[in-house]
Amino acid sequence: MKTRFKNSLAACVLGALSVSAQAQVSDDVVKIGVLGDQSGMMADLSGKFGVEAVKMAVEDFGGTVLGKPIEVISADHQNKVDIGVATARRWYENDKVDLILDVPNSAIALAVQDLTRQMKRVVIFTSAGSADLTGKACSPNGMHWTYDTYAYATGVANGVMEDGGKSWYFITSDYAFGHSLERDAMAVVKSKGGQVVGSVRHPIASADFSSFLLQAQASKAQVIGLANGSGDTINSIKQAFEFGIMGSKQRVAALFMSIVDVRSVGLEYAQGLNLVEPFYWDQDDKARQWSERYFKRTGRMPSMVQASNYSAAMHYLNAVKAAGTDASEPVLKKMHETPINDFMTENGRIREDGRIMRDLYLFQVKKPSESKRDWDYYNLVRKIPAEQAFRPLKDGACPLVKS
Repeated sequence: MKTRFKNSLAACVLGALSVSAQAQVSDDVVKIGVLGDQSGMMADLSGKFGVEAVKMAVEDFGGTVLGKPIEVISADHQNKVDIGVATARRWYENDKVDLILDVPNSAIALAVQDLTRQMKRVVIFTSAGSADLTGKACSPNGMHWTYDTYAYATGVANGVMEDGGKSWYFITSDYAFGHSLERDAMAVVKSKGGQVVGSVRHPIASADFSSFLLQAQASKAQVIGLANGSGDTINSIKQAFEFGIMGSKQRVAALFMSIVDVRSVGLEYAQGLNLVEPFYWDQDDKARQWSERYFKRTGRMPSMVQASNYSAAMHYLNAVKAAGTDASEPVLKKMHETPINDFMTENGRIREDGRIMRDLYLFQVKKPSESKRDWDYYNLVRKIPAEQAFRPLKDGACPLVKS
């Protein structure tokens, strides 16, 4: 009788433990929301193919974690702050989203960063650029995964300054991302004894850059720094070519440019440009193997953001598994504790301010005659170690960092 009672009691305890373990996943599902630009000028950088990268990560992970399904939802923020924040709030409050990914457009990202802190969830910015996300606007709930304006602006500006480009004129997109690029590149130019002779700001998603380019051309600056991105950078370069600026005594420096932008511009226009990226599909065997799988799925090679969406989602899911829960605090702790090693990152780590410390690479765009196949666009100039690429922790003004 006693033995039967003990067995029954043990069964009850095990059953209670099992229920407790299952209860560690809120709402019986781990839900990832991909908040992006699916119809505007940044859709090519991530967009619907960025969503596919996250779905690919979920499938590779096995589709479940801690015995519960993983669900991916997505939305287009249309590059409007009110729509982006309203979507994020609805996801957190009504749809019980655990993680928001992607978030191009730094103005939207900064607002979502603040909301995520309030809601005590997790956000990983794979496509937003503003270095303020790990500076004065840093959050214990946010991570900046791929790149930032400080790293890109200083990487390109340093390279151009070393090559003799001493006087600069900036054409800048008039929102947080462009302002950050301009600010950080200007700091490099001035610190190295260069001169900023002027700047002009343009609305995001501009179609006509003729007046801005004519002002830059008239300035006689040796370098025209494009502190913009995606469609704005593409249009700037194409129109600079039409005005005869490309290939002239003046040179154009694109402070933010990705492989999808090079593809849109074409090698004829883009050849010789220096740019910084954290990932190139042809950089090594691991990158090629993953990228060929992605190509079979989407019909295109991945951008840095699309690769990052996969990488970030996988790191998050591994942290949920290791923490035994999808509660944000233990998951964030595991993410910070665990090194990042995958097809695009070697010995990466998450710094106290949320900055993912990874090596970057300075590339030069190939001449058309050098390209052996479609998407074969870059020659490697040099690797930029993480500690050189990103802003020093002490200089970021992040309130999470103890002085």
